[in-house]
Amino acid sequence: MDPAELLAAYEQMSVIRRTEKAAHDLFLQGLVKGTTHLAAGHEAIAVGASAALRRDDYVFATYRGHHHAMARGATPEECLAELMSRATGLCRAKGGSMHLTKAATGMLGSYAIVGAHLPMAAGAAWSAKLRGTGQIAVAFFGDGATNIGAFHEALNLAAVWKLPVLFVCENNLYMEYTPIADVTAVARPAADRAPAYGIPGETVDGNDVVAVHEAVVRFAARARAGDGPALLEARTYRHFGHSRADPAAYRPAEEVERWLKHDPLDLARGRLVESGVSDAVVKEADERATSVVQKAVEAAKAAPPPDPDEALTDVWADGGAAWRT
Repeated sequence: MDPAELLAAYEQMSVIRRTEKAAHDLFLQGLVKGTTHLAAGHEAIAVGASAALRRDDYVFATYRGHHHAMARGATPEECLAELMSRATGLCRAKGGSMHLTKAATGMLGSYAIVGAHLPMAAGAAWSAKLRGTGQIAVAFFGDGATNIGAFHEALNLAAVWKLPVLFVCENNLYMEYTPIADVTAVARPAADRAPAYGIPGETVDGNDVVAVHEAVVRFAARARAGDGPALLEARTYRHFGHSRADPAAYRPAEEVERWLKHDPLDLARGRLVESGVSDAVVKEADERATSVVQKAVEAAKAAPPPDPDEALTDVWADGGAAWRT
């Protein structure tokens, strides 16, 4: 990344961080119903990876997917309105926090069933290969999914068919409330499984947007060249608990402190200073991010509720809902 690209990535991460904070505050105000799974701390993975992709590439994410939706073109207003069940929401109040989708920008959804989207990403990659479009699919998933059958099925099929798909594990050390290391036979739950399927497996600092970007650039080029899938394990840490119902008291205080000192925004800010970007320019980026999110919050609050007449639209691709066999 050159300084201009890094500054743009930093500002996007700043917007995402502030949007997550807004989602947290709106939940406490009773304006977000149900739960949310915040991705504060994971921003560098979504932003770094997305900056390495084409606009028409496909992205699949987990229920902790706000950052991926925004990195792929969803606005803070669309996301917050969706969380608040407003008509202007990304899915017009039909998706909520765990199902953010914007197909027009290649964000083919976030999924609540652990690991379920990995075979779907393989299917999207197979479609791209069949059509010869040069597109790739990227599946982002948590460390817990590495012990799910769909993870192994997707990797195996992708390797056999040499599909243009990249599997990216966001390893935040915990599968919900259980340390992944306590229930996994290998030290690197994703990367150490790659050799079993004959594909490259690599780890990267998931809090370093430049490191993530460089890794995805390499693996994306490899996939487009017809060399098949790869597995990237990005080590990161969530700033909040698993969900809004989780105070995360199971995490050692010294571990939390250590990771908070390795914040993605701080790392990017440091890289910007090293590249000659002034503190004033970085501050301006943060101020723009703050303004964007403040306006998004107010717009989402003022947006109308969804029209009940639209409840049964969009069940099928043609917009209908009639039962069919």
